[in-house]
Amino acid sequence: MCNFDNNTGTEELGHLEMVATIVHQLTCNLTPEEIEKQGFANYYVDHTVGIWPQAAGGVPFNACEFQSKGDSVTDLFENLAAEQKARTTYDNILRLVKDPEVADPIRFLRAREIVHFQRFGEALRSVQEELDFKNFYAFNPSFDAPVSCPPCKK
Repeated sequence: MCNFDNNTGTEELGHLEMVATIVHQLTCNLTPEEIEKQGFANYYVDHTVGIWPQAAGGVPFNACEFQSKGDSVTDLFENLAAEQKARTTYDNILRLVKDPEVADPIRFLRAREIVHFQRFGEALRSVQEELDFKNFYAFNPSFDAPVSCPPCKK
């Protein structure tokens, strides 16, 4: 499980890099007048045309974006939800953007979110098979078991 999470996490950071590159390419040559007209004046004052990851509503990216409880079932459901939220965001971007130089990479990222959702679903099914089903919704009995994660050396 550790390798899967690390590999997926690395790929997700790559997604962020791709989106940041698209945003940079779309904004790097804007004039101050275009920046103000398009509603980016406050952003520009703080960051010029540098990339500052934040939600569309202006909330900056921070460590709170990573939800983890240390319980396999809880964390996998969180991962599944995160993949669906990312897919929905890409769907919304594709409704607004027609430029193929933007839309094509977004379609690629959307497809990756679907694959990640499928892989997390497979991992969840695998974890569920190992649980004591009488306690499935009450707690995860493996939580108190020794960690078995060879790549993590624990």
